[in-house]
Amino acid sequence: MEGGSSQNFVPPSAGFDKSRVLDVRPLRSLMPVFPAASQAPSFPGMPPFGNTPNGFPPFYPFGLPPSYQASPDLNSEMRTPTGPMPAPIRSYRAPASSGADDFPEDSNGDGYFDPHVGSSSSRKKTTKASSYRKKTKKNGDGDSLTNNGSGVTFVSVMSSFQIEDGNRELVNYVLMNFDALRRRICQIEDNKESKTGVIKRADLKAGGIVMSKKVRTNMRRRVGVIPGVEIGDIFFFRMEMCAVGLHAPSMAGIDYMTGNGDGDKDPVALSIVSSGGYDDEAEASDVLIYSGQGGNSNSKDKDREVADQKLERGNLALQRSLHHGNEVRVIRGVKDDVSSTIKIYVYDGLYKVHESWTERGKAGCNIFKYKLLRVPGQPPAFAVWQAIRKWKDGFSSRAGLVLQDLTSGTEPVPVSLVNEVDNEKALVSFTYFPTLKYTKSFSLMPPSFGCNCRSACQPGDTNCSCIQKNGGDFPYTSNGILVSRKQLLHECGPTCPCTPNCKNRVSQTGVKLRLEVFKTKDRGWGLRSWDSIRAGAFICEYAGEVIDEAKLKQKEEGGENDEYIFDTGRDYESFKWSYEPGLIEESPNDVEEYNIPYRLIISAKNVGNVGRFINHSCSPNVFWQPVVYEHNNQSFVHIAFYAIRHVPPMTELTYDYGSSSSNEAGSNSGPNRKNKCLCGSSKCRGYFG
Repeated sequence: MEGGSSQNFVPPSAGFDKSRVLDVRPLRSLMPVFPAASQAPSFPGMPPFGNTPNGFPPFYPFGLPPSYQASPDLNSEMRTPTGPMPAPIRSYRAPASSGADDFPEDSNGDGYFDPHVGSSSSRKKTTKASSYRKKTKKNGDGDSLTNNGSGVTFVSVMSSFQIEDGNRELVNYVLMNFDALRRRICQIEDNKESKTGVIKRADLKAGGIVMSKKVRTNMRRRVGVIPGVEIGDIFFFRMEMCAVGLHAPSMAGIDYMTGNGDGDKDPVALSIVSSGGYDDEAEASDVLIYSGQGGNSNSKDKDREVADQKLERGNLALQRSLHHGNEVRVIRGVKDDVSSTIKIYVYDGLYKVHESWTERGKAGCNIFKYKLLRVPGQPPAFAVWQAIRKWKDGFSSRAGLVLQDLTSGTEPVPVSLVNEVDNEKALVSFTYFPTLKYTKSFSLMPPSFGCNCRSACQPGDTNCSCIQKNGGDFPYTSNGILVSRKQLLHECGPTCPCTPNCKNRVSQTGVKLRLEVFKTKDRGWGLRSWDSIRAGAFICEYAGEVIDEAKLKQKEEGGENDEYIFDTGRDYESFKWSYEPGLIEESPNDVEEYNIPYRLIISAKNVGNVGRFINHSCSPNVFWQPVVYEHNNQSFVHIAFYAIRHVPPMTELTYDYGSSSSNEAGSNSGPNRKNKCLCGSSKCRGYFG
């Protein structure tokens, strides 16, 4: 172990008595001592002793540093060392992996062994992510994520304290990195899929990377509230919950820990996931009947042996939580109405185990049942989903409903008008139109020609001119999620010969979400969705009449109050929507500033769509992206809105209006006047416009 050797063996000295019988305790019962900083190797982002206990003097019985005197009884209190301070056993981290594939079979997939983490089922020895790694090596083509020789080194911007304990900003940062990385891996795998036909699990790959690179937070395990995670937050992947500390196991339904480090003594439950894998009774909004784990009683494999569940691990933890009365975090899995194959995880807040019993399951074996009651006084989460389901199914009417569909059938799905605040029953008159209206010719871009694809454009097709215009990558994943921001996103236009269902026409297919225009308390009308929205999903276009600068100046000088102006010439706060450099061995899309060929000014006062109802926020959940596609050999720029992060149902949609760059920005009249901001964000600038 000395001299920085990678071996874990220390040869005894010549005078060592080999016949002596030593009382050597397991390493977990020892208090390891580490060297001074000058003796130990140093790695960025790791403790001064490195990621394994190499490089420090050997411990008993092979000898102790002279400055340290230990008590003969290794289980008794040890004296204070005069040399280097002891460190906890958890400091013995497993070697940091280069991706999702290198985690040990018995670890939690987080880059180090934690004997306190519970698991409700034995792990499979080979995950899909590890299969991906083996296959690429076998094929000899390498892994495009690790072997492109970019030489980019990841430098963490998170301190050890931020990794242990998070906040809202850190949680959003971690989730942004995870999903940006996942989307990029999806994009790479989509290119391969067209050739191999094999679908890869990009979420597992991305999750493994952010875990091993410590782009995570709330690693300190705790009962109750997780800092930065709010009730009602949604997650599309289990790895997202792992990364923010909400639920540690990536597969198990019960997460638990013990207070004294002994995994077999008095565990308590921390969180549970009810996602339909077991026979739970989960229809009530404040009561959950949760089935225990194990026994294979719910296995779909008829040849698999079933047995009675045992009072151990997660089952024992829930039983102990019943006696201790501690709070348990509950995450409910629900089906996505937008895509029936997708499951969404909703954080429903804190519950307490009220009672437990055993009953005979469908397979004839005994299973444990736990009744959990929701702690009163928490904001609704799962109850919101239940109410929306009733509205959609027609079992109950929407309170405050004014119009079923204010688009009069123009959009593929209805957009309702709702007012639960006052008695206003009508909007200011305007003509609903789903896209831009160019009132005169804007021949500001050179002639453009569409692709030559005869069917839907395919990822990885280097002959597709639309893909070439996007830098050689298909801009969307296979399910229509935007991968990254572009200086200018090129879509297939109306005259492209590819089929109408081409996946490179996302922003032209109209509104697909069940939106509603609603009356806010203090900001007029706003827009929100009955459906959950995942990061990168298209929401709507900003439709209206395209006007020139002369027309805008005329509005200003005439004192016309046009609150529905969208102007690409405004100053907008920059923001990052990509993963950190070095998370994978390639440079991310660092250029996130737009490059629009001409100033685009849109007025939605008289003609527009639902986009005109999106309010401003200094911490928005929506961003705008310039999209260009050709029509009759001319290219036209459009403004499309996409979700910055996952947006739960009934959450108001907002984007940053920017601020005027004109000399009249500080005036109190005209479209460029400053407006008082009421967004309520911690980053509120106080004004917009």
